[in-house]
Amino acid sequence: MAAPNRKRPSKKQSIDRAWSGAHWTVEFGELRRGVGNPGKVKPLFLAVGEKLPFEALATVRNRLKRQGVPTSGVYMAHDSMGAARYVGRGRIFARLTAHQKAHNHELAYFSFFVVAEKQHEREIETLLIRGAGPMLEFNERKKRVGIAPGNIRDYEPGTYYFERHAKKGRRAAKKKPNA
Repeated sequence: MAAPNRKRPSKKQSIDRAWSGAHWTVEFGELRRGVGNPGKVKPLFLAVGEKLPFEALATVRNRLKRQGVPTSGVYMAHDSMGAARYVGRGRIFARLTAHQKAHNHELAYFSFFVVAEKQHEREIETLLIRGAGPMLEFNERKKRVGIAPGNIRDYEPGTYYFERHAKKGRRAAKKKPNA
């Protein structure tokens, strides 16, 4: 029997209210290590924000800049129901501003992830795009609809992978495929 995990999750340390609107407020804070968490693992993200209202975009960008946090990474634009409609990477706030202007009536919220190790941005973007799949209305070039897999080369070199391939020939067509 394994020993119980005594590590506690991170604790939120609220710093202040970054933005306030008619229906929402956006709190700014920092996560601190919980009891029993020695902090040996580097965090994957420097900063995150999930499903924030687009009205708070400029305020959030300015706060990150004041904190000295880079403003490039992976971002998502969501509709009024919270469903992801676009996923991308790059200059987070410039790209989100452009998407919101282009699709003002469709997009209501945004999420962003400033990745500590920039070389992992592409993999995180790929994971989000593949997970959201057909819901992404504005990612025509990148999304995969149905059961077709994406390109395995979207991941970083040195990654082990499993890749599905259709069998070829007449005999393969007669056999029932394994699920």
